[in-house]
Amino acid sequence: MRTILLVEDNEMNRDMLTRRLQRRGYAVRSADNGADGVEMAERERPDLILMDMSLPVLDGWEAARRLKAGEATRPIPLVALTAHAMASDRERALEAGCDEYETKPIDFGRLMAKLETLLDK
Repeated sequence: MRTILLVEDNEMNRDMLTRRLQRRGYAVRSADNGADGVEMAERERPDLILMDMSLPVLDGWEAARRLKAGEATRPIPLVALTAHAMASDRERALEAGCDEYETKPIDFGRLMAKLETLLDK
């Protein structure tokens, strides 16, 4: 079973995504701030990370940079989740090291297509 680390501070979003991902057969681990997300990724090495970009303690932009700078976590696919929908925000997420970008509210079908593509690499 593939494991997804979901780093999301909004409890309702975290619960909804967790349930939907679990129904699709994924094991889901979660963190509610960027610092915990980086620590969990380093320790647990998930197959993929979904990262909200507006997080407490350590924002998603910096968490992504740290994950992609780490030798052990660099290869883990990282998808930015954000309410920021400007083209420049997508570019900023990719520059921070994210492999994909998904705007909120989440289109779950589109998100799943991106996850499946990243996990099949």
